[in-house]
Amino acid sequence: MTTLTLIRPNLHRVDSAGRQMLFHVPSSSLFELDGAARDVLALFDEYATLEAASLVERLGGRHDALAVRETVDELRQLQVLAEEGEDGRINPPVGEVTRFPLDTLVLNVNTGCNLSCTYCYKEDLSSPAKGLRMSLETATKAIEMMLAESPGKPKYTIVFFGGEPLSNMGLIRTVVDFAERRFAEAGARVDFTLTTNATLLSAEIIDWLDAHRVGVTVSMDGPPAVHDRNRRTFGGDGTYDVVRRKVDLLLARYRARPVGCRVTLTRGITGVVPIFEHLHHEVGFDEVGFGPVTSGDIQAFNLDGEELAEVFDGLKALGRRYLDAALRNRSLGFGNLHQLLTDLHEGNKKMLPCGAGVGLLAVDGKGGLNLCHRFTGSALPTFGDVDAGIDRARLGAFLGRRLDRSGTGCATCRIRNLCSGGCYHESYAKYGDAAAPSYHYCELLRDWIDFGIETYARIVTENPGFFAAHVSPRRTA
Repeated sequence: MTTLTLIRPNLHRVDSAGRQMLFHVPSSSLFELDGAARDVLALFDEYATLEAASLVERLGGRHDALAVRETVDELRQLQVLAEEGEDGRINPPVGEVTRFPLDTLVLNVNTGCNLSCTYCYKEDLSSPAKGLRMSLETATKAIEMMLAESPGKPKYTIVFFGGEPLSNMGLIRTVVDFAERRFAEAGARVDFTLTTNATLLSAEIIDWLDAHRVGVTVSMDGPPAVHDRNRRTFGGDGTYDVVRRKVDLLLARYRARPVGCRVTLTRGITGVVPIFEHLHHEVGFDEVGFGPVTSGDIQAFNLDGEELAEVFDGLKALGRRYLDAALRNRSLGFGNLHQLLTDLHEGNKKMLPCGAGVGLLAVDGKGGLNLCHRFTGSALPTFGDVDAGIDRARLGAFLGRRLDRSGTGCATCRIRNLCSGGCYHESYAKYGDAAAPSYHYCELLRDWIDFGIETYARIVTENPGFFAAHVSPRRTA
């Protein structure tokens, strides 16, 4: 006789306007539960184990035997139910990592910057003239390395980063010209993006960015009192006024793509909603995303626990506005929730937190290959260089450590395939180990992702057309 048990780490139930949904953790998929499925799962809330035959008997007054058996079979196929003694597949076995389908390069074109933002994590806070500028030789070698490592892809992406990337605008222009020709020869498309403090923008540069469809994200922290608190010149003056003038010019002239804004939230700055109101509704950014600092290199700027809770309350308040807009078939430019809903809609199951080290690597000014832009100049050894290519053994070993969830808090966590242990750099800054999961705000993150799942369930049941119109095709910030 078959004895069944519920594999709790593989499901999460969500109530959505009177309809019960099942979030299937292994596949990041959402299913609506019919009556039989709701009642079967309710029995396992009451009993740790149940005989398969007794399920039919207990539910016989409400559902016919065939419906119950079919429901049990479906839940077993989903590995939500399993025979007693079997754990089901909570986490797939970890094999050796040998494939690195690299299609995105972050080029750190200059470590120097024309601003002196107090919270900056970069290794070089000197002026652009003193920063490490990437050479054209290093940049072209990086592109050739990517094509050699991952030939035959239909599309590649090059990200220009710094410091302030526009302080090496000459290199950016030359690299774009080279890349457009080189990728066309390879029969592939190439996409360009950059993140800038906006201060060096001019009408001529904006028109050039527009002509080459270079995606633009601006670092801006909010209204004047908020922005000027940390984003300053070398002389200590606030930069809001100049940034606002340049952003107004950008939004007036640039038409190629939506323009995103990236906000850094540090200690003492938790007003998510008023910051969003200013940047989205007053300034006019298409999309605004928030990056809370929880484990930065400079301890004084890290949000404390109470502040972080305030930030997540603010994110959920914005999320409720996003939901209201979505039910009216409008997209609110709230990047954090927009990306989470995109992941849910596309069924993205992430065994790793991001593409760093797999589809993406960052090239520093000396040609070293780093996990991402945040590691350039850090003490973490690089994973190869543009001459020798990827150090596959070393990078594979690193990723294998993060993929192995055994003995970690991630092993049975319901958000393990959406959070995937958290940001590598946060772990590195917090624990000195980039491969270790980041635990310092797990409960808040679980609550945020639960909120996202509930929001997704409401939209998909009440206005499913929203996703075809607004979610999958659009990723900016």
